[in-house]
Amino acid sequence: MKTKKTISKLVATAAVAVASIAPSFAQSNLGESCGCPAVASRPTVLLSTLTNVATGELLASSTILTCDKTWILDDKVYVGDGKSLTINPGTVIKGRFVASGVNANALIVAKGGKIFANGTEACQIVFTAEADPMDGTYGILNKGQWGGVVMLGKATNNLTTANTLSTGVNGVGFIEGYLSSEPLNQFGMPVGSTDDNDNSGVMTYVSIRHAGAIVGTANELNGLTLGSVGRGTTLHHIEIVSNLDDGIEFFGGTVDLKYASVLFNDDDGFDWDLGWSGRGQFWAVVKTDQGTAAGGDNGFESDGDDNKINASLQSNPQIYNATFIGSNNINGNLTQKGVGLMAKEQTLGTIRSSVLANYKVGADFKNDGTRPGNDAYDNWIAGTLKVECNTFIGNTALLHVNGVVAAAGGADETKFFTDGNITAASVAGFDFLHTMNTSTNAVSDTYDASPNPALVSTCTPPADGFFTSTNYRGAFEAGKKSWLSNWSINALYDTENGLVPCPTDINGDGSTNNIDFLQLLGQFNQSCD
Repeated sequence: MKTKKTISKLVATAAVAVASIAPSFAQSNLGESCGCPAVASRPTVLLSTLTNVATGELLASSTILTCDKTWILDDKVYVGDGKSLTINPGTVIKGRFVASGVNANALIVAKGGKIFANGTEACQIVFTAEADPMDGTYGILNKGQWGGVVMLGKATNNLTTANTLSTGVNGVGFIEGYLSSEPLNQFGMPVGSTDDNDNSGVMTYVSIRHAGAIVGTANELNGLTLGSVGRGTTLHHIEIVSNLDDGIEFFGGTVDLKYASVLFNDDDGFDWDLGWSGRGQFWAVVKTDQGTAAGGDNGFESDGDDNKINASLQSNPQIYNATFIGSNNINGNLTQKGVGLMAKEQTLGTIRSSVLANYKVGADFKNDGTRPGNDAYDNWIAGTLKVECNTFIGNTALLHVNGVVAAAGGADETKFFTDGNITAASVAGFDFLHTMNTSTNAVSDTYDASPNPALVSTCTPPADGFFTSTNYRGAFEAGKKSWLSNWSINALYDTENGLVPCPTDINGDGSTNNIDFLQLLGQFNQSCD
C-alpha cells in the first residue's frame, strides 16, 4: 500500500488529473521557455539535404540545427572528422523508419567529429520516431523505429584482430551491423596512438526514444552507442526510452556518464564491453511492468571480452548510486536474462551503493572456465571486481554463480553479505510495482524509487571532482527533489516519488499561458511550485 504523500505531491498529482484531457507524455510545447514554437507548428526539414548523398556525411564544417524546425533523420547521417554538429535546446530530431534494418537511419558522430547538444532542464533535446506526434499518444511498445545515436572516438579499447568487431587492426573496431570497411563507422586507434582524453563533444538533457532498429540477425542498435569515446566528452542527463536493444552501451573508451535513465527498453539497461574504464553515478532503469514482455531484462551487463579471446585489458569502471527496477520477465531464460547485475567475462571495477529490484536474479557472476583468473567470478573473489553496499529488493533469487544458485550459507553467499550487500522482500518507502497501458501510456499505478528513510551506505564515492558525495544507496536521495524532475518522461510516470513536476501546458494546446494557470487555480485554489 502506498502511503507516502506530501501536499506538494498531492498538488502535482492533482495537476496531472486536470491535464487528463491531454496524454501524460505530451510535450507539445517543448522548448517554449527558450523561444521554440509549438512542436506541431514546426516545418520539417530532411537532414539528408545537408549531407553528401554518397556518404551521408554532413557537408558543412559546422552545422546547426535550430528548434524552429523538426529535423527528419532520413539517412545514416555522419558528423565527420574535423566537423561539428550543434543542436539547439528544444530541438526535435525524428528518425525515419526503414523496412530494411541494415539501412536503419542513425546519427553517427565519427571519431574526430564533435556534437554539441546542450539541452537544458527546461528545454530538452529530443530524438524520437518520425511517427511520434509528441502529444503523448505514441505507445511505449513502439520500439526499433529508427537506429539511434552513436558516438565514436579515439580512446583505448582491447580489440584484437580475433574480435568479431575488429577491422583487422588491433585497437580499431566498427559499429556492429554496419560496414566495417567504412572509416566513418570505425572507432578506436591503432595501439600506441590512442587518446584517452579525446573529446567527442557534449550531450546534456537529451532524450532518445523508440530507437534500436534491427540491423542484422540478433543485432540491434543501442539507444546510445559509445565506441572508444574519451573522457574529454561531457555526458549527463541522458534519457533512453523504449529502445529495442540496450539502453546505453560502452565499447571500450574512458568516457564518464552522470544522471542517466533507461526506460522501457527490451534488453540490458547499461552494457559495457571491450575494456571500458569510465565512471558513472546516478543511473536509473525501469522496465515495463508486463510479465509477458519480450526481450532480455538485465540491468547491468558487465563484461570486457565477449569473444572470449583473453584480451589483456579488462573493463574497469566505477559505478555509484544506481536504481534499477526490473520486470521479473516470465519470458526470460533464468540463467541468461532477468538479472540485476550480470557480470560476465573480463570485467574488473566497482559497483556500489545501488538498489536492484524485481529481477529474477539479483546478481550472477560468470565462471565458465574459458578465461581462468579473468572471469567475473574470479575477479569478484580476488577483490578486483567490487560489488559492495548494494541493496537487492524483491528479487526471486539473490545470487547465482554461472547461472546456478549459490549455496545458502556457503562461501559465496557469505562474501556477498560481508561486502555490505543486503537483500529484502521490501523496504520502507520503496515500491517497485507499477502498471501502465503500454498502448496508450496511461498510468494506473505508479512506482516509488526513493526509499524513505534512506538506505544508508558506508561506501563513499571518491572525491575526484566527478562523483557527488553520498551516504545513501540508490539513484535518488530521500526527501529531496529528484534529478529526473521537470525534464524526463519518467517524471510524468512516478507520482509517488515526487518526480511529477506541475505540468505547464494544462489544456494541451501547445503553449503555456494564463489560461493554463487559471484552469489549475480555479479547480484547486492554489498554485504549483
